[in-house]
Amino acid sequence: MFTGIVQGTAPIIEVTERANFRTHVMKFTPELLVGLETGASVAHNGCCLTVTEIDGDKVSFDLIKETLRLTNLGELQVGDVVNIERAAKYGDEIGGHVVSGHIITTAEISKIFTSEDNHQVWLSIYDKSLMKYILHKGFVAIDGISLTVGDVINNRFCVHLIPETLSRTTLGKKSLGHKVNIEIDPQTQAIVDTVERVLLQKEQEKKSHKAAVQGEEN
Repeated sequence: MFTGIVQGTAPIIEVTERANFRTHVMKFTPELLVGLETGASVAHNGCCLTVTEIDGDKVSFDLIKETLRLTNLGELQVGDVVNIERAAKYGDEIGGHVVSGHIITTAEISKIFTSEDNHQVWLSIYDKSLMKYILHKGFVAIDGISLTVGDVINNRFCVHLIPETLSRTTLGKKSLGHKVNIEIDPQTQAIVDTVERVLLQKEQEKKSHKAAVQGEEN
């Protein structure tokens, strides 16, 4: 479990690539290394990965086919920087919202509006069917960052970034066309799916009742 509060960034210093499989070696800061062990969970741009090896400040992670398919991690190269969050512990402050580290889709940055103290980013979701989970003032995790949804229009939505977010994460360095990882709020997904299921069940019951009545009349 994660909180969507990025604790730092780390560069990729080595990539080993095979068919539908990758290994990323990252250079962690001393703060990110504290208590880190092989087998621990670490979020990379919001995607939960497992530590496979630790060699000083070099930490290795394996990326399998599904991770490469659903996230932006497979497009990264040596020198690219990712947002890092260590797994939350019981009792930790949840400064953002509960995040699983399971990326559901990606989105493309379609517009950026900046002013002295404001930074508004518009994103277009690749899978339009998932927009039902993106609600005005709801939660969404973008590259592992817990953010509040602003306006929602068709398959696009926006978020507003404060200077602290821009300085602590990679989002401030993103430009038009960049792909980012999206994790929707699991509570929102559960509510929307439940409502849809109940409405569908009621509609089916209504149709069954109507068919039964017509059968009796005939």
